[in-house]
Amino acid sequence: MTAPLMSISLPSWSRLAPLAAALVLAGCMGTPLAPPPEHAGVAVPATFSEADGARSWTTAPPAEAQPRGEWWLGFQDPVLNGLVERAGRGNTTVQEAAARLAEARALLRSADANRAPQVGVSTGVSRQAGANTATGGPVPATLATAGLNVSYELDLFGRLSQASDAARLDAQARDALLQSTRLMVQADVAQTYLQWRAVQAERVLVEESLAAYRDTLRLTQRRYQAGDVAELDLARVQTEVAATESEALALERQQVLLNNALAVLVGDVASGFAVAPAGSAGAAAAGEAVLPVIPAGVPGTVLARRPDVSAAQASVLAAQARVGVAQAAWFPAVTLTGNGGYASPELGDLFKWSARSWGIGALLSLPIFDGGQRAAQEEGARARLEGALAAHRGQVLTAFREVEDQLGALRLLAGQAEAQGRAVQAAARATQLSDSRYRNGLVSQLELLDARRSELRNRRQALLVRTAQYTATVGLIRALGGGWGDAPAQVAAARP
Repeated sequence: MTAPLMSISLPSWSRLAPLAAALVLAGCMGTPLAPPPEHAGVAVPATFSEADGARSWTTAPPAEAQPRGEWWLGFQDPVLNGLVERAGRGNTTVQEAAARLAEARALLRSADANRAPQVGVSTGVSRQAGANTATGGPVPATLATAGLNVSYELDLFGRLSQASDAARLDAQARDALLQSTRLMVQADVAQTYLQWRAVQAERVLVEESLAAYRDTLRLTQRRYQAGDVAELDLARVQTEVAATESEALALERQQVLLNNALAVLVGDVASGFAVAPAGSAGAAAAGEAVLPVIPAGVPGTVLARRPDVSAAQASVLAAQARVGVAQAAWFPAVTLTGNGGYASPELGDLFKWSARSWGIGALLSLPIFDGGQRAAQEEGARARLEGALAAHRGQVLTAFREVEDQLGALRLLAGQAEAQGRAVQAAARATQLSDSRYRNGLVSQLELLDARRSELRNRRQALLVRTAQYTATVGLIRALGGGWGDAPAQVAAARP
């Protein structure tokens, strides 16, 4: 139907070849991207100040482009494993990040397409009068056309290549942010689930205490009716029962909120969603999940592994490339065009060989005056670059702070857990002795209640410390950028 540009005569094309070759060579010239300052200009310390030298802190190879690892397996809780897997499939935040990555990749393909020749087919019919018609005069004539159009913009000053580089770096940043989002969701699921388990364990403890208080209340009521104790003693026991009932309801409310939060994290409706209770098939007992000890990496490794730091660095390079695009807008742009096809005043003669036509051309455009538009665009690109550099530096500083926070928390919580364990043992012994002395009439009921309150308080505090250790462990994993290879094989577990 159409005649391609191959119908152009060789002598005409050969005269244009030297000019075209020179322009293509000039188009290969671009401004190379300079990497941002190493670690965003932050002085990298030799070691973490909160690291415990007694531990076997290891150096892991950079793994920014690798999966974050199945670190949650180190807790050895099948229910947690299932929740994390469900969150990977159904979490809406992860799905949104994946969609943004797909969009960035599509924009990259679009930017790359601008560097390739553009080919199109056109056909049309027009009626006009003038020197460009078949009659050559004022008599109207109809002109039918059909042809193939080709255009190619020479990348003289690297504008198109730098735009493509910026899009590629945007896609890399989105990819890293997707990894970061997955890690964040996994950490949120683990922390929320472990808190749910801790509240469940605390409820069991409070309910046991409530049962003991109710037994004491029944005994006190009988003794009050017999005249052995005063009404004040009865009122004290009634107060303890009511207060403990209130605490049990508050813990149940907190557990409901955590259950609903888990439903959202895994992408499910809160109505009807329930976590397997402790003691059920496949569920760990309340408070019995393994506490992993995660080997840490050196500061430089952390920077290489954290996907958010990598995303910030890619954003800096993308902003730098767009500065080059804005600068290249000041220089001329050359576009080569060609068309070939048929043109005829008679529709029936349109595809005859005698109606063939072709043409080639080159368009040079150079900005002269635009009211300051290009200057403003360049200034805006430089401002975005400065913002990206500041964001990169802030991300690096945040990475160091988060690691130091969790290392310090784990170090101090280990000592606190040991001290709290001694307090629980002493409180339990005090309750046992007070109960025996109370039954023998050697101490008042008030002293027995005080001993039970002290034991309950210390047991609950031990649970809170244990939960804080879980939270800090997950926080350290997140701060380090994920797991380190095969989690079950490399994670040392410690039980209380």
